[in-house]
Amino acid sequence: MGRILGVDYGDSRIGLALSDPNKIIASPFKTIKNKGFDKTKKEIFDIIRENKVELIVLGLPVSMSGTETNQTKKVRKFQSFIQDFDIPIEMQDERLSSFTAKKSLIQQKIKTGHNKHFIDSTAAAIFLQQYLDSKIRK
Repeated sequence: MGRILGVDYGDSRIGLALSDPNKIIASPFKTIKNKGFDKTKKEIFDIIRENKVELIVLGLPVSMSGTETNQTKKVRKFQSFIQDFDIPIEMQDERLSSFTAKKSLIQQKIKTGHNKHFIDSTAAAIFLQQYLDSKIRK
């Protein structure tokens, strides 16, 4: 059974989360530095291969009113760049995922100031879990 990879794309860091093989639970996996599309693409491809990923859920940053932002355009460009992985890519609204991730980490007594990478991978896990939950209910 393959896994699902959640990707929280950012200008400097990309948070990653993985589902369990049964596609029920999402967990933070790691955060990688965004080194430009080519280097980042290779790193993500290696993760996909090593973890038998069969679907990518890419976080879609939209404003609270639901309109697209500059970051939305960057994510859509990234999406088109990774489409040649020949793996389906689905978009998931990621509104408030970083805020929720930071709040959750603070409750766990994890300092977030110098540990922003924890926020990114946790945010990816949050919207990946939302995606998984929406598929279970159907």
